[in-house]
Amino acid sequence: MPEEKLTAQNEILLQPGTLWERAKEQTEYALQSGALLRIPTEFEFIEQEGIRFLVRVLSNLARKDAAKQKQQKQPSSGQDFNPFLPYEPDLFVADISDTHVCILNKYNVVDYHLLLITRAFEAQESLLTLQDFAAMWACLAEFDGLAFYNGGKIAGASQRHKHLQLVPLPLTPNGLQLPVEPLLPSAQFHSSVAIIPQLPFVHAFTKLDPDLAQSPSKAAEATLERYQTLLRAVGLENSGEASDNKQSGAYNLLATREWMLIVPRSQESFESIPVNSLGFAGSLFVKDEQQMQILKVYGPMTILEKVAVATKQEETNDVV
Repeated sequence: MPEEKLTAQNEILLQPGTLWERAKEQTEYALQSGALLRIPTEFEFIEQEGIRFLVRVLSNLARKDAAKQKQQKQPSSGQDFNPFLPYEPDLFVADISDTHVCILNKYNVVDYHLLLITRAFEAQESLLTLQDFAAMWACLAEFDGLAFYNGGKIAGASQRHKHLQLVPLPLTPNGLQLPVEPLLPSAQFHSSVAIIPQLPFVHAFTKLDPDLAQSPSKAAEATLERYQTLLRAVGLENSGEASDNKQSGAYNLLATREWMLIVPRSQESFESIPVNSLGFAGSLFVKDEQQMQILKVYGPMTILEKVAVATKQEETNDVV
């Protein structure tokens, strides 16, 4: 992969100490204007393989479905409608850098769910860049959160325009930062890359230095290097032949100030239940009680296993 450098044209514009207050202020304004549409949920915990999965039932998706249908009817010039070019002004939170803008997620289930979108169009199947990680760290320096990236439609991406996402921590009301947290201490490292034995699918895990959050450019360089190492570990490294920096396969990426996880994907959903990056943090969504029952029958970890990539040992067992 080509070496990248942050330049004056890619400098961080976000004023330190402002993002959290801006997110709260803009959330209230966007709710009043109708630009932000909260999706009401009910939730319960379902335990499997040492994780108390947080499962939310999205009790009203009618507004989101209606908006999607309206988007599909937009005049087209041969390309899919892009809600980020331009984005809705009422959703704007802050300029992050010369390459990235922070906006509110229009259909939010989690409060203060932010999107870090590229100013110019880049495909969601593009590999993450130094500028992407600099924008991510500029935001993580402001408040403790989970950043994630749905690398392609199979990984749960709903828009083609490149966007990282950020939700504040803790994600659960039971005291844990994330449901997957109890499994992380068991990570087995070989150099800087680890596997977590309780995760029954291909993945790669690494630790990050939280002190780097105070210097987004240094943090971005270190994280880009680890990201490329994780991609190699799971067999998703770009061969270098593609000029568009396109990823070689779908995957989910999750990152906090302290660690990063990559999970290759094999399918978008299982038994009609879609899975995005939050699933691998231990947070799943179902649209109704019927899907909830399906999830309970199979178990949340089993569903993650089905949409991820089987390990070689599991593939052998399946053949036998």
